[in-house]
Amino acid sequence: MTLLIGYAAGIAVWANQVASKHVCTGITIEVVGNAAMDSVVRHGVQEELRHYPYKLVGMPLHGLNTADVERYLSRSNNFESVNCMVSSRGQLIIRIEPLVPVMRVFYGDNSYYINRAGKHIVSNAEFYSEVPVVTGRFSRGFSPEEILPFVNYVKKDPMLSELVSMINAESRNNLILIPRIRGHVVNFGDTTRLDEKKRMLAMFYRNVMPYKGWEEYDTISVKYRGQVVATRRDKSKLNHAEEYEEEVDLEEATLPTVAGAEQASDTKPTAGNDTIKHTH
Repeated sequence: MTLLIGYAAGIAVWANQVASKHVCTGITIEVVGNAAMDSVVRHGVQEELRHYPYKLVGMPLHGLNTADVERYLSRSNNFESVNCMVSSRGQLIIRIEPLVPVMRVFYGDNSYYINRAGKHIVSNAEFYSEVPVVTGRFSRGFSPEEILPFVNYVKKDPMLSELVSMINAESRNNLILIPRIRGHVVNFGDTTRLDEKKRMLAMFYRNVMPYKGWEEYDTISVKYRGQVVATRRDKSKLNHAEEYEEEVDLEEATLPTVAGAEQASDTKPTAGNDTIKHTH
């Protein structure tokens, strides 16, 4: 019995000595679910671990508390889930599933991200993601979540995603696109008929801008059904002797209609046609 007790004690001492030699040899960060955010999330996790109260690399494995590391990283609401484990080679493996933002909202002095489900994500510099920027006059009656369908549409559309640098939500009925091309803004109205409005804008860019130039108008509105309303930048161009019929500038005769005509039209647009209107 004495020999058995002595043997057990010796084994315990030997096991503790061996365990003390097994330390964390490194940290591996695996990002799950979104390859586009891989480098952003890796960098963010590395920055977060710099402030962890204990030095992880070199820590004896028996003293490494993976649950505590999970709780520490989960304090940030930038992650859907955080899981930590230790590999057979002594590597601390941190598996992260990030929340994926679709837009960044600036409202007063506040800034935050929103994901597809409308969940708010803290605007953390380490986890910065390049997504559409939205400003607006938001309130309890008009929240940023209301324009998510519009933001998702802009992001998925090849033309608009390249064109737009920012969205200004003046109200739910006045969603303003700020193009990367300086000189004008585009009023899309509300979140309805987006395909039609995008088609009207594309035709205006193709059929009118080459003749008028990018500095001619300060606002292009496609919010109205079947027509594009363009506001001239230089109000001095208004000829007060001009006569207007059906709210259409007489200069309309020199412009192609948005219905797709490539040549100038000599007739006034009829009801129901896509038209271009000029306001001053």
